[in-house]
Amino acid sequence: MDIRECAAEDVDRLEDWRPTGPTRGHAARFARHTAGTGTFLVAWAADGPVGSCEVLWDGPREPVVRAAFGCPEVNGLQVWPPHRQGHGVGTAQVAEAESRARGLGHPLIGLGVADDNPRAAALYLRLGYTVTDLRYVDHWHYLDDAGVRHDEADPCGWLVKRL
Repeated sequence: MDIRECAAEDVDRLEDWRPTGPTRGHAARFARHTAGTGTFLVAWAADGPVGSCEVLWDGPREPVVRAAFGCPEVNGLQVWPPHRQGHGVGTAQVAEAESRARGLGHPLIGLGVADDNPRAAALYLRLGYTVTDLRYVDHWHYLDDAGVRHDEADPCGWLVKRL
């Protein structure tokens, strides 16, 4: 497995791998990557992409979290397809994100985990993240194939790790 920064030619391949539809989530992450406000990392196996995540250098996306923790955020970590989960892809992505943050002199990195994702929470705790008292609601949206916007809200907890 190889973890590297997303390149322009990767965006369509990522969309084929894990479609985001009209929302164009991979393109949005790549735009932040090229603007320098994020680093869009992609995990590759011999047969194509198997994971991705983004490091948000300007701090957490949610304002309440940003106000409390001014550290980079690991955001949108995913491993796909499901048979790839539990084989070190997520661990490797988090390690790469931490290495990059450490290299830039950040003493702390954080991430949110949805209440309905205990598997991810267990991974982050195993990797040395600690639960904070900060609870928040992650607001996000997507566009369906008809272009209709759907707003979502996930209760989350915020975890941090000293680097």
